[in-house]
Amino acid sequence: MRQECKCHGMSGSCTVKTCWMRLPSFRSVGDALKDRFDGASRVTGHGHGAGGGGEPDSTATRNDASPRRAARLDRYRLQLKPHNPEHKAPGLKDLVYLEASPGFCERNPRLGIPGTHGRACNDTSIGVDGCDLMCCGRGYRTQTVFVVERCNCTFHWCCEVKCKLCRTEKVVHTCL
Repeated sequence: MRQECKCHGMSGSCTVKTCWMRLPSFRSVGDALKDRFDGASRVTGHGHGAGGGGEPDSTATRNDASPRRAARLDRYRLQLKPHNPEHKAPGLKDLVYLEASPGFCERNPRLGIPGTHGRACNDTSIGVDGCDLMCCGRGYRTQTVFVVERCNCTFHWCCEVKCKLCRTEKVVHTCL
């Protein structure tokens, strides 16, 4: 968040200044999250933090709440270690994950994953809709099909749209 201010007064003077906090744009938040997602690292959790097992210190008296509260806060603080020992430990703002995501290439009804066999793809795209990525290296079939679509539509006063039917040839790419 950033602070924005506006001056109020005669002839541009700043006799009264109003300030407020403003969220960054949705685009910049999305870009920052995507950068963190792309740099996410797999970790394993080992034991608990400084609180040992989350148990209060045995020397603390029953009426002293602060050691118990500190232990309670440490109960959920795992010590995250990189899955690959050659990688550095994650920082406080790093995005981490405990287990790899299931593959989207093959069908898995138990997890509700339909797989990509038979999916239409874009052979010119390098994004997630591209045939190379979507078809998971299995390749794709290219077919030329004829489709009948509405075309040359015009609006007629009042309240009617008239279209012609056009037969067009389309190239369709489908994952194997």
